[in-house]
Amino acid sequence: MTTAHRVFAALALATGASALAAPSAGAAPVEAPQIPSVMNELDTLSADSVGPEHRENVPAPSEQLAGLNRLAGVPNDLDPLTGQLAPVTGLVGA
Repeated sequence: MTTAHRVFAALALATGASALAAPSAGAAPVEAPQIPSVMNELDTLSADSVGPEHRENVPAPSEQLAGLNRLAGVPNDLDPLTGQLAPVTGLVGA
């Protein structure tokens, strides 16, 4: 057997081995790791720390942050009003 035949035989063996391994590699689906939600964990911890008789009166941290996000839009809601009043009062920048 010549050197070229040996190289060809080695390549054929490697190709066959990889062809046999390929179907088994894709047989099991890979699941993405579950990333815990920080807000869900914080809501759970805060609900556990409040007594059962007071839980309905205490808002969850996610609800409190949603309220803060609504407050961030208040200056944009007030711009039309302050724009109309600025020339009259002289107190608010236009």
